[in-house]
Amino acid sequence: MLSAAQFETYALYSILSVAIAGLLYAILLALQILKEDKGSPEMQKIAKAIQVGANAYLQRQFKTIALLIVVLSIALYFTAGSTYIGLGRSVAFLMGSIFSAMVGYTGMNMAVRGNVRVASAAGRSFGDALRIAYRTGTITGMLTDGLGLLGGTLILMMYGDLAYEVLLGFGFGGCLLALFMRVGGGIYTKAADVGADMVGKVERSIPEDDPRNPVVIADLVGDNVGDCAGMAADIFESYEVTIVSAMILGYAAFGHKGVIFPLMVRAMGVLGSIIGTYAVRARKEMKNAMRAITRGFTLSALVSIIGFFSFAYFYMNDIGASFEILGMRIPKVFLATLAGIVLAMSVNTLTEYFTSKRKPPVKEIVDSTQTGAATTVLSGLSIGYESTVWAILAIAGAIFASITIFGSNSLYASYGVALCGIGMLTLTGNNISMDAFGPISDNANGIGEMSGLKGEAREVLADLDSVGNTTKAITKGVAIGSAVIAAVALFGSYVESTKLPAIAVSNPYVFIGLLVGGALPFLFSSLTVRAVRGAASLIVKEARRQFNSIPGLMEGKTEPDYATCVRICTNAAQKELLVLGVLAILSPIIVGFLLHEEALGGFLAGIILTGQLLAVFMTTAGAAWDNAKKAIEDGLLGGKGSEAHKASVIGDTVGDPLKDTAGPGLNPMIKVINLISLIIAPTVVANKVLTLPVVVAVVSMVAVTAVALWYGKRESVSANE
Repeated sequence: MLSAAQFETYALYSILSVAIAGLLYAILLALQILKEDKGSPEMQKIAKAIQVGANAYLQRQFKTIALLIVVLSIALYFTAGSTYIGLGRSVAFLMGSIFSAMVGYTGMNMAVRGNVRVASAAGRSFGDALRIAYRTGTITGMLTDGLGLLGGTLILMMYGDLAYEVLLGFGFGGCLLALFMRVGGGIYTKAADVGADMVGKVERSIPEDDPRNPVVIADLVGDNVGDCAGMAADIFESYEVTIVSAMILGYAAFGHKGVIFPLMVRAMGVLGSIIGTYAVRARKEMKNAMRAITRGFTLSALVSIIGFFSFAYFYMNDIGASFEILGMRIPKVFLATLAGIVLAMSVNTLTEYFTSKRKPPVKEIVDSTQTGAATTVLSGLSIGYESTVWAILAIAGAIFASITIFGSNSLYASYGVALCGIGMLTLTGNNISMDAFGPISDNANGIGEMSGLKGEAREVLADLDSVGNTTKAITKGVAIGSAVIAAVALFGSYVESTKLPAIAVSNPYVFIGLLVGGALPFLFSSLTVRAVRGAASLIVKEARRQFNSIPGLMEGKTEPDYATCVRICTNAAQKELLVLGVLAILSPIIVGFLLHEEALGGFLAGIILTGQLLAVFMTTAGAAWDNAKKAIEDGLLGGKGSEAHKASVIGDTVGDPLKDTAGPGLNPMIKVINLISLIIAPTVVANKVLTLPVVVAVVSMVAVTAVALWYGKRESVSANE
């Protein structure tokens, strides 16, 4: 019989094998997708333009942030107490950054190759188009699963009991790069989308993906850099951070078992996602993509639940942490992880309800378009406000369940919350597949329209595009929910690290921190929305210029200058990145050293609360406006070109920067700030007295932040002149 140490060694190697298997499965799917038919020469020409634009954008973005990544990796070396840990933390930071970049870059490159194959398959059958679109997205999902699990396991195997110190660097690297990719991609895609809609649909009354629109290629590129590269990196860092927090708290609570169990759960999730992939297919040509995707998700959930119940029962049941139910001992770790699965399914259901064009909220927005743009916007705002209440109640319920399961001990309760996050992102492979399905289907629909596809093929692509809009919204809901759960777990790690018995709101310094933290997501959102506004203004002016100055463009006799619009969006998306990075990195350091660790705890609490409320509000309202527009374009209230349609386009363009830039951008911001706070916590505790060097450092950071904010606003204003 194996000893506990032997079992854990074999378990780690098995988990490592599952991580590698996930990566190999991604390669297998990629080879299968690349064998599919690429369609007509015209389709391939359009797809090539999208591919070139997307790669050019990401290469420019990586160059913009490369120096900051190098500087931070060096700085992290000095945040640890020993050379061994400092070096490991720096290397882990680089590994997290590189893995996050790989997920985004590779996933996006497969998406821009899969889109044309989906468009071609739509001419054959609905089932083929659905299969190719979903499995192309699954490549990104498997990369996320495999690399996230691989990184955490390797660090644990190399550093053992000291792994939690190094894991902070791994999580920080993934979070920071996700912040840049999510926000930069969001600015790009929404600047193009808003410009294309305002000039194309509203002013020129032409279809969304009409080849006469100068912005159409930039718009299709934006879908990939925002919703493929950006969102994949976003979910990847959530996947990383929940592993990091669970391993840190698990070791403090239960030793090695508390560390290895969440890795086992994640490994089971990889296997469950692979199995669920094969359930996503049309049955007897029943054209219901959402039902097929839900079926795959449900199967993966069932497989995963059975798996981690077995792990919990046979591996964790001897630590005395179980309930007696009907004569069977149910491990508490299983129930806490199950709470995360339930939360993920609840978020899916809530998001689908508030954003699906078949549900009452979107129908309400559709009705409001009959009385103009103002009522359309008001209707979407009210739906967004309501949705965030139900979402936060669901999250609060999951946290309450996790805490109740483990009792009042703060350490065990925090571990329960971390396991809830582990459970929520157990099916990351499915979640990313659903997310990437959206832009892949959107691009395929655009390629179909631009290349002149007709009849049933266009109907198939339009149906997949509509479902993709809902799956993107669902994934954003999961990303936001997981961000909050991960942040709460990190908050527990912060309290444990600083040895604070409590953080009392009655303490004036804590209250100041709470207020400042609560305000930060609003400032962050202001900067990102302003960036989209400035870039979209440039795009609108360029599109108008081309329509007015290029002879024969409106008649379809001349091709527009697509490249200029792509270049404008690429340049505009870079301007805010370093500004937002400075804000996220320096703000917790300033608060920590100026007001000390209790106030920094209040600061984190404020960010978590208002960040979640704002993020759900913006993403849900934006998606609801978008699907209301799509419902009208399907033929309701006069269809395309009607007054109702024009009002819906206004609602959609207002919602675009909210749902695809500002809202999702808050997810990595929340976690970046929490991780930085956790990294600097020992130094903050050790430097409670404001010595001259500390004062000089704080004043310098305040000055840098102020200059960065001034520069960001100045650039946005000048871009509009």
